[in-house]
This record gives sequence, C-alpha cells and structure tokens, in this order.
Amino acid sequence: MSHVPESNPAQSVDTNKPGMLAGVRVIEVADELGEYCGLLLSGLGAEVIKVESPSGSPTRKIGPFADDECDPEKSLFFWAYNRGKRSIVLEMDTDEGRRVFMQLVGSADVLLDSTCGRLMSELKPEQPLNELFPSLISARITPFGDSGPWKDFKSSDLIHLALGGVMMNCGYDMDADGNYELPPIAPQVWHAYHITAEQTAVGILAALMHRQKTGEGQDLSCAVHEAVSKNTELDLMSWVMRHAELYRQTSRHAVESPNPMPNISATRDGRWNMAWGVSARDKAKLVPFLDRYGMASDLKAPPENADMLARNTPGSAAMDEESVHTLNVIQEFIASYDYKDLPWHEAQDAGLLWAPVRKPHENAQDEHWLLRHSFSDIEHPELGRSFRYPTSKWLSTATAWQVGQRAPLLGEHTQEVKALAGRGQTTAAGKALPAAAAAPSPKLSARGRPFPLQGIRILDFSWFLASAGGTRFLAALGAESIKVEWKENPDTRLAAMAPVGGRAARQAATGPIPGVADPDMGGQFNNKNAGKRGMSLNIRHPKGLAIAKALVSQSDIVAEGFSPGVLQRLGLGYDVLKSIKPDIIYVQQSGMGSIGKYGRFRTVGPVAASFAGTTEMSGLPDPLPPAGWGYSYLDWVGAYGFALAAMGALYHRERTGEGQWIDSSQCEAGIFQTATAILDWSANDRIWTRYGNRSPHKPAAPHGAYRCAGKDRWIAIACFDEEDWAALLRVSGMAELNFDPRFNTLAARLENQDALDAAIGSWTERQEAFHCMHQLQAAGVAAGVCQTAADRCDRDPQLAHLEWLTEVSGSKIGRWPVIEFPVKLSKTPAYSGGPIDRGAPCYGEDNEHVLSVMLGYSAAEIADLQEQGVI
Repeated sequence: MSHVPESNPAQSVDTNKPGMLAGVRVIEVADELGEYCGLLLSGLGAEVIKVESPSGSPTRKIGPFADDECDPEKSLFFWAYNRGKRSIVLEMDTDEGRRVFMQLVGSADVLLDSTCGRLMSELKPEQPLNELFPSLISARITPFGDSGPWKDFKSSDLIHLALGGVMMNCGYDMDADGNYELPPIAPQVWHAYHITAEQTAVGILAALMHRQKTGEGQDLSCAVHEAVSKNTELDLMSWVMRHAELYRQTSRHAVESPNPMPNISATRDGRWNMAWGVSARDKAKLVPFLDRYGMASDLKAPPENADMLARNTPGSAAMDEESVHTLNVIQEFIASYDYKDLPWHEAQDAGLLWAPVRKPHENAQDEHWLLRHSFSDIEHPELGRSFRYPTSKWLSTATAWQVGQRAPLLGEHTQEVKALAGRGQTTAAGKALPAAAAAPSPKLSARGRPFPLQGIRILDFSWFLASAGGTRFLAALGAESIKVEWKENPDTRLAAMAPVGGRAARQAATGPIPGVADPDMGGQFNNKNAGKRGMSLNIRHPKGLAIAKALVSQSDIVAEGFSPGVLQRLGLGYDVLKSIKPDIIYVQQSGMGSIGKYGRFRTVGPVAASFAGTTEMSGLPDPLPPAGWGYSYLDWVGAYGFALAAMGALYHRERTGEGQWIDSSQCEAGIFQTATAILDWSANDRIWTRYGNRSPHKPAAPHGAYRCAGKDRWIAIACFDEEDWAALLRVSGMAELNFDPRFNTLAARLENQDALDAAIGSWTERQEAFHCMHQLQAAGVAAGVCQTAADRCDRDPQLAHLEWLTEVSGSKIGRWPVIEFPVKLSKTPAYSGGPIDRGAPCYGEDNEHVLSVMLGYSAAEIADLQEQGVI
C-alpha cells in the first residue's frame, strides 16, 4: 500500500517564479558523490543534463525501492537526488559518444564531475577542457583530492564521516567508569556527500559570479575528506586553541566535561522530546510554564540579580547540579505525556527551546511546511501515482525553488539532448559572455589572486553559526562584511577561548590549558567570523538607525539571523530596505522561517535537528534513544544555504537588476536532506527506523565502527563486494571465516551482521588504529580511523597537504589557524582572512573606519556618537 498525499492547504506563497540560476546549463557526470550538488543546482533553476552509461548511473541500484521492487527505475535514492534533471545515454568508449559529449560541454556553463578521473580517461581530450572552452566552469568532487598521500584511498560515506571527525562527536554516553561501551555513530543518510555538495554549490556560484564580470571560466574541486573535516563544531577550535579534547554524549553536544543528563526526554509511549537551555533566562520561563501544569516540583525562578542576557554556544558551558536537577524535573514532566499530546507548542509559546524529536515523514504532513511549499507532490506518469518530496530550502520574493519533474528514466531525453547539442550554443543562455578586458582591475587576496565576490558589501546582522557561518564564507570569497553587534545583545563570543599564555603556551601544552575570559579572544568566534569588519551600533537609537540606513544604501546584501520580525520592529524591514536601495538583497535566516505557523518558534542547532528529523535519523534501533548529532549540524547546513541564497540572489541581480527578500529556514535546510526517507514513507508507507552504522540500502557487510587497541579508538570498515571481503580476510588472517556459511556471500553476511561484527571486532581490538587502516587501504578495503580533532590537526597528512586551515591574525587574539573554504578555485581561490586580511573583529573594532571612511563622519562626530551611546 502506498501513502496517498493529502492536498496542500490554500496558500498565498507564489512559487511561479524563475530560479536564481535560470539560463545556466549544467552537464552532470556523477554518482552519489555529486548527484546532490546537481540537485541543488537544478532546484536553483539550472538546466541539469545527466550523462549516463548504457547500464545507467550506479545510484539506480541504491535502495530503498518503490514497492520494494529492485528495479533501476524505482530506486527512491535515485529519485531523490535526480529530480528535475534530464538523462542522456552516451557510450563514452565510442567516437560518437565522445563527439556528442564534447558538443554538450561546449554548450554548457558548468561541468559537474564526480568520476575521480574516469571521465577524462575515457574522453581523452586533446587539451584540458578549460583550455578548449575558456568560459567553462568545471567542478569536480573527489574523495580525498587530486594529490596527496591519501588521494587513492578507497572511501564511502561511512569512511568519510569517520576520518572527518563527525563520528567521534556523535554517539552515546560513556559508562560510569568513563569508558564507551558503544561505538561512535555515523549520522545516517549520506551526510558526507550532503556536506560536500552544499559547499561545492557555493563554489560554483562563486565561479559564476566571477565569470559574469570577466567572461573567465575556471576549474574548481572539492575533496569530501576536507569538506567533512571542517563540518564539526566545538571540537576543532577547542583543540586548536586549548589542547582540549571533547567527548560524545547522547543527543547533545560533545563536550570537554561530560554531564549525566541528556536534553532529550522519553514520552510515556517511547518517543522523545528535546528540551534545550537551562540558563537563568530559560529558567525564568520554565518555572511558570511547569507551574501551570502543577509539575514545577521544587524549582524556583532565578533571583533578581541573575544574568538574563547570558548566551553560550550550545555545548560550550559546563552543567552544574542545579541544571541537572532542572533536567530531571523536565524529564518527569515529559514522561507524563504520550508523544501526540506533548505540550511542546505551548512550551514554545512560553519562550522555551523545546521541540518534538520528529520522524521525517511527520514534517511532510505538517501544515507549516506545506504552507511554505517545503514539499511538493510530483507525478510519476508511468506509475500513475504521485509522491511527496521535499523541494525547497527557502522562500524568496523574486525567485523560487524549482520543483521540476520526477527523476528521468534511463536515457529518457537522449534524442532531444543530442539535437540540442548539435545546435552549437556557446552558453546556456545563448548570450555572449562579457570580455575579460571589461572587468575592473581586481583587488588581490593574500594569495595573490582576485576574489570572486570583489566589490560586494554585506551589512551583517548575523550571529551564532547558522547565519554568521554563511557570511563568513562570503567574506572568504571576497565580500566586505560589516558585522553589527550591540553590547546588550552580543553574539556568542565565549567558546574555545585563547589560552592563557597565548600561542607559545598552546604549542608547549601536553593537556588542556585554561582559556582567557576576554570576549574578544574567543577561538570559536574567530573561526566563525574571520575576515569581517566589526561595528558596535545601537540601532534602537535614532542616530544609530540613521547610520544603519546609510550603510544599507552602500550595501549589496543585508544579512540577519534574528527571530522573525526583530529587524522589522527596529525599523529595518524589507520595505524600508527596498525604499533605500531598490535592488537590495535581504537574506534572513531563522529556525522555522518567517512565513507560516511557526515563525516565532525559537531554535538552536539541536532543537532544529530534532524538529527537522535529523536527530531521529542517527543512532541504534529502538529501544535505545536517538544518538543525534554531537554538534549543531543544522547550523552548518543553514550556513551553507545562507551563503548559497545570497550568492544565487547576487547572480540573479546581475542578470536582471532585481533584488529580493529571502526567508531562509534552518529546519527546512535539514528537511531537504531527508528526501529518501520521506519517499520511502510516501511510496511504501514505511516509517523511518534507525540502523546504526550499517548500510541497508547500498548493501555492505561488514559495515561499521570497530574497537581498536587503546582508549576509545575505533576504525570504520566497509566491504561492498566479494573482492573487498577477500582482501579483508587476507589482511586480518581470518581466512577461516570464508568457509563459514554465515559469511561466505554478501547476502549471508547481511543476514548475520551481529556475528560478523563480533568476528571483525575480535581482530581489530588487537590492532593499532592507524596501522590497521593503512594495511586495509593498501589491500583495497575502504577503512578509516574515527579521527578526533587532534588526529585531524596533528597527524592527518592529507588534510595538511590540502592546506585545510589558514593562519589569520586577529587584533587581540593574535595569529591562529581557522578553517579555509574547502572548494579549490583555480582562478579565484578563497582566503579566510577575507579582503581585509584579518581574523574576526574585536567588539566595535572598525567603528572609526566605517563611520569616517565609508560615511564621512569627523573624529568629533564619532566621539559624540560614542558619548550618546550610539556606538
């Protein structure tokens, strides 16, 4: 039986608008490494032509399948990642296939390639494609990069999540003795490739922006290993700044000092609710809320002198006994309800950071997301049915996400695409590109190359990671970002602080060292805001508002990450912005989006993940709780989407002169990545269940994380076929397992995974993790150590080769490494110091520069503004 989608409610949102990338043509030769990137480009409005071999993309063999029929035309995985594309079958080992492919490339703007060199080996072009087609943007996704000691390592989603550090942040609590009984857990559903594709799409937009100005194409590449290794949160800067390791915990942030209380609470019927935040400001709202239900127990409201303004980066503050007791009371309250009756909505109305831990399909039935057109029902004519897909990451006034048709049947568009290729277009839009000579003389970055976003200015009201991370990427790509804060509501600066004794003390450290208390010396803030200018501005003051409006008139983008309506109430709503500068781009990021039923709901990363379904999608099967994410993954996903939205809007404006307002949602960004699970529900009535580190849909066994010698050392191993299995047996010396009928075929191994895991673990637990990995990789087995931040920083030769960190100097914090944008652009490389070549700003550091240089204020006028409390 299949789910019959309900009709969407009447809606006022207009989605009959062009995509941001209307007119762009993309040729995609990709498997699971690159298909999600192609999906993003298609959703943004590009025409994506997927080139397949006669046997079809290998992802057509990945499950689950509609009606559980193992049919390449019924792969829900393929449906999810290839919606809106066209398929052409070419035999690249023939002259005709190569000729048609070259014609297609000549008509394209972007070539998206995740074949790891196979395409060029088959094509054998006389010259590099970027020389043959100077305006072409060739975008390549590789597992480990084009060069380096690990470039030929065998990989998979699991292996990348292990080596990239994600797994060592995610899993279950340690036992009372401080040991981990359970392995680290890979958050499920192909997240290594989601992470990489999101960042690669931003890089492609940057290259398109550069080409708009210069006519010049370029080559860009992104290594999955590098992209994933930068996607963790607190662990990296805690190690870089203070030599402090973090420890994973059930459904909450990995922390330096583990605490005994999860933030998720079990309902009476075995579901879960997330209740985040036990600060004084949270408790002031919690106690009267619980008291309404007669369940406040002995909790008391905070004293009058409590700090109600304090905000911490989630996971960065230690949990005291009072907070533990508060969570105990919350757990008792949640346990008195069945899931369907939870008063989480009432808790949100009371200002509490609560959310149900949803399963993916529950969002597909929620009126809020249907009102926002987050989902669409797409017809499959050959099946006579429609299925529900997540199809949008944000709403915008001038453009819209393009739903597109269902994924193509194999070769469905071969003839029409061949005819199109034969017409010899020079660009997808059919227009001549601007000549390079027409471009202004570029300002060079510290790398001695031009920035792709040269000349773009952002008035930046972002904060936390979900929005600040987005403008941070734009700064690394050359945009001038003016970060606005005010002392009564500053960004979160107190996390991964610079060490007492500075860089010299850190270099000599053999264990965690204390950090300073100066908010201008936070390593986490430095990492999130490198390359930006800093301004302290009280826009509640009339003169402050006037200054903000003057800056709007000189800006291209206004970016903000407040709750919906905040900037409007302060006098800077979109109507005001547009009246000042008609082509302004206003990018707003909130947890749930402004339009819809939940616009005022509060979120931080863990709350957004619970609501979006991604918390539920990580962990071992029931009755264990979800393992969730050990950091704010949706903050990162929100940041990628924030950057993509801003750049897509810039690209649209360059073509049309039209600005727009973008209503971006952190939860929506996560929901967009749950398409396969939602399709399984829509097609098969199957509700998501967790499967730990196993691989049910691209069959592999063994496939998991196995204990190695040493404290909390683990290795991920993935064997997808008999060749992998035979190589594992040779390396391990366990040839006898091949004669065990439980293990002598992949099908048998899949049926006996518990026994198989025990057998593999009995070997790995005697092995040093890195030696074991190198033995297995040399034999052709996909294997990777579950790396910590220390491993990635201090002993990973591939990341060092890729120069994954960039040293930048902050005025007070000094010189420290921060993450670099992972996409390597050949002509316009990113630089984390931005156009100002600096780390994150101190509070109000650039007040004088902004006011005097940009707005023409005199020294006396600036002093007067400070005296009046405007700056």
